[in-house]
Amino acid sequence: MLPERSIRHCRACGSPAAYIVPADDSRPRAVCSQCHTVHYENPLNVVGTVPFWQDQVLLCRRAIEPRYGLWTLPAGFMELGETTAQGAERETDEEAGAQIEMQGLFTVLSVPRVGQVHLFYLARMRDTSLNPGPETLEAKLFREDEIPWDEIAFRTVRDTLLHFFEDRKTGRFEVHTGDIL
Repeated sequence: MLPERSIRHCRACGSPAAYIVPADDSRPRAVCSQCHTVHYENPLNVVGTVPFWQDQVLLCRRAIEPRYGLWTLPAGFMELGETTAQGAERETDEEAGAQIEMQGLFTVLSVPRVGQVHLFYLARMRDTSLNPGPETLEAKLFREDEIPWDEIAFRTVRDTLLHFFEDRKTGRFEVHTGDIL
């Protein structure tokens, strides 16, 4: 469930803000009581990759919460000033130290209960050398039958992996979309 509304003060002038429905809107927004600036709260983008080497995919064991110790694809929050693909490539370098060749967008999964949209790109690994960063306990390549399915950190990662292995069998990779409710 989304956290309680969090904007209490105006980011422009510091005055108290209250949640009201502005005249030209249909949703409650944080509105400054003095300068009347409207503050919008929008979903965060989580960007990552499905790094693959031949018939294996790269997973990272998380060294941070949430879901410490569980396996995930390299991914994280998109930063201002970068494209979704740039963010996904950066996260792959930061979390796994993998050298990759970015390919196409693969999954777009909305997670409205936490206010996020997860975007994963296919990424061919240039080699198998890895240099995991501080957010990763270990990074490892897995064949489909070796994936620790019961230890996958997030449903978006699980769904993305299932799509990857299914598409790999057909030899045709498509963009997959969905909602995690």
